[in-house]
Amino acid sequence: MQKLKVIFMGTPSYATVILEGLLKSNFVDVIALFTQEDKPVGRKKILTPPDTKRFLLEKGYDLPIFQPKRLRDEENVKIIKDLNPDFIIVAAYGQILPKSILDIAPCINLHASVLPKYRGASPIQDAIKNGDKFSGVTAMLMDVGLDTGDILGISFMDIEDLNAPELFEKLSYLAKDLTLDTLKKYERLLPLKQNALLATHCKKIKKEDGIIDFTDAKSLYHTYLAYFYWPNIFLKSGLKLKKISLNDEKSLNEKGKILAVEKDHIVVGCQKGSLKIFQVQPPSKKEMPVVDYLRGKRLSVGDTLL
Repeated sequence: MQKLKVIFMGTPSYATVILEGLLKSNFVDVIALFTQEDKPVGRKKILTPPDTKRFLLEKGYDLPIFQPKRLRDEENVKIIKDLNPDFIIVAAYGQILPKSILDIAPCINLHASVLPKYRGASPIQDAIKNGDKFSGVTAMLMDVGLDTGDILGISFMDIEDLNAPELFEKLSYLAKDLTLDTLKKYERLLPLKQNALLATHCKKIKKEDGIIDFTDAKSLYHTYLAYFYWPNIFLKSGLKLKKISLNDEKSLNEKGKILAVEKDHIVVGCQKGSLKIFQVQPPSKKEMPVVDYLRGKRLSVGDTLL
């Protein structure tokens, strides 16, 4: 059986897991990687490759790697045409595919939500933030809209109490299996139109989205799980809450009031509910136990963190 010629487009670790699955498959020939440009990272601004590129280089795969600033430019479209792929697989690439590329071969996107819910940039974080019980991955035949294409397959999973990095990892393995299954069965699949009336959208996350004010404990806890990697949750003072848990959902309290100080945590009231806080990180300082922070600030029961 002749192998399927596949161009892969993806950037973060979520995409790397899918790429590795394709490379190890016995019926797929990955002929090129398209990924984002290397970017300066950290205080020293060290130029760092995307995770997919790093993986190929570290594992010694001899595969052409393209990092176009603008995929839609004519020379990039020509490169893809000349590669003559059977499929283009897309997973968290970071650029929109123009019609000139969509017309070259079937383009299948592995979107980390159960479409049409959470079209857009941050489906994993929004599912966690909204307290959803389950999420999943959708294999979608791409069109010119934003995550509006026909559905080829969906895989589901329970997501309760998972933070964003944990869910990213679990969904990447779901996506890997779904990608291979979709390619194997592609000729027999009946694409399903999305119901636009059920569609929801999620925006790109900004740093200021992490600001919290102790209004609702349950909502705050879900935001903490969603923004665990970035941007974290923090007070207007800049104090990051690095390790917390939900204490209760229903009590009525003054916002940010310290209700109890225990050996390894404190209990802080929200307008509705309360939280246990274990670790914090003051601005420009290292993460520390919250009881040490309180001691340094001379705060105790009855005082407020706000």
